[in-house]
Amino acid sequence: MLKTQPVTAILHRSRLNLTLNTATTPPAASPAYPVSKMSTTENAIRVQPPPEATEELRQGKPQQVKGAYFPLGYKEAAYQWWSSVTPSMAERNVLKHIPFLKEATTSMASLSTTDQTDSFGARIWRRSMVQLSGKNRALNEFSVERVGEEPEETLVMVHGYGAGLGFFYKNFEPISRIPGLKLYALDMLGMGNSSRPPFKIQSKDKEGKVIEAENFFIDALEEWRKARKIERFTLLGHSLGGYLAVSYALKYPGHLKKLILASPVGIPEDPYAVNSALPEPGESTMQNEFTVDQQTTTKTDAAVAPKRPYPNWLVWLWDANVSPFSIVRLAGPLGPRFVSGWTSRRFNHLPAEEAQTLHDYSFSIFKQKGSGEYALAYILAPGAFARRPVINRIQNVGRQPIKGPDGETVAKETGIPVVFMYGENDWMDVAGGLAAEEKLKQVKANVMRTGTEEEKSNENGSCKVVIVPKAGHHLYLDNAEFFNNIMRKEMEDVKETEKRKQAAASSSS
Repeated sequence: MLKTQPVTAILHRSRLNLTLNTATTPPAASPAYPVSKMSTTENAIRVQPPPEATEELRQGKPQQVKGAYFPLGYKEAAYQWWSSVTPSMAERNVLKHIPFLKEATTSMASLSTTDQTDSFGARIWRRSMVQLSGKNRALNEFSVERVGEEPEETLVMVHGYGAGLGFFYKNFEPISRIPGLKLYALDMLGMGNSSRPPFKIQSKDKEGKVIEAENFFIDALEEWRKARKIERFTLLGHSLGGYLAVSYALKYPGHLKKLILASPVGIPEDPYAVNSALPEPGESTMQNEFTVDQQTTTKTDAAVAPKRPYPNWLVWLWDANVSPFSIVRLAGPLGPRFVSGWTSRRFNHLPAEEAQTLHDYSFSIFKQKGSGEYALAYILAPGAFARRPVINRIQNVGRQPIKGPDGETVAKETGIPVVFMYGENDWMDVAGGLAAEEKLKQVKANVMRTGTEEEKSNENGSCKVVIVPKAGHHLYLDNAEFFNNIMRKEMEDVKETEKRKQAAASSSS
């Protein structure tokens, strides 16, 4: 079920007002963990709740099995560490779960015939390492193209913090069904299987450090765009990728047709995030990324996303800019065991084979040399509050001057469609997206009220908030079918909008 304005806005704004003015009402109890049937020979890494119903289960609280926070045994962990495949092979193993799409290992001529097993037409995927300027700077790229078709629209997908493009494996085939669509997924610089140059901050002031950290990623994205000769495209960013997508839209205007932000981090403002070096907010929801069981997230309808205070040790690690991946690297043979503490919860709603493949893939990218991961403490304060909150900048998205090669302003953006997507049980608060929507709509209303006739005619700004049911922060994976349907509708809308613009331009010439 698609939940959009105004009903969603009323519900969540009411929740926001209650939070500000009254004591928070405890959420209603959610159902206990469902029983998962799985053979012990399936080589899975799932965590099962104890058979007896504890008080925590009856109250609907996230519950952990004693002694099984890291369910992978010591021997198994050491074996995986010793025998683990290369990061490239681990990524390929994930991509093997994509149906219908074929890897482009042969000439295009042999692939030009229609694939009888794929009713949506022959499609191929490629992996490339796109070299950028400077030393040790390259982006790992995955692309899907439709054989025999000229690309009409381009979609670029960017993952979140510490993740990789492989996590989108359930989205590539369904989204690429659209005729004329060229799809790209990128590993951000310093993450996934992209190169990992040293991450060094030269700025001395606080805001300069944040901007420099953002530029580490978005400058690489812009350089990749130029290398691929893509003039305009639709950009999808998840979590930290969503935050950086906004920064990209502001620094490099004129290249986006639509901006889709899937559970973006750093939207709301926190008064301590910029002024304090590393603040310690009273409570946060980010810990749920590492503790919430995904079977619960995808099968319950929580009225309010659960919140937990950050433990002191985690804030201390953040203060020291110690990433969780550095712990994995230092753990040596115990690394896979520590990773299983996250993967066993994040992927336990998936088939056993896919869950195991994603565990191997996660370990393969977590254990690599630290690089882009060190940007997080510069961009976010503990609790996922941004030091440069998006809410203070979102009204400028799609409203920037466009400069020519000589640096002179040649045009000005007239707004772009912005779509916010959140999981129904997302630990990222949807209130930030709703507040951003209000600001963007106000900008458009001002143009339509005070602008010239030409400005009104060219106005293209819009915004909406979509809630994905039975999904958490990783909504693209938790409820892939719903997410993919929304993405196809959004890309079809881009195609129709471009056709209308071309028709209008032809009639006026």
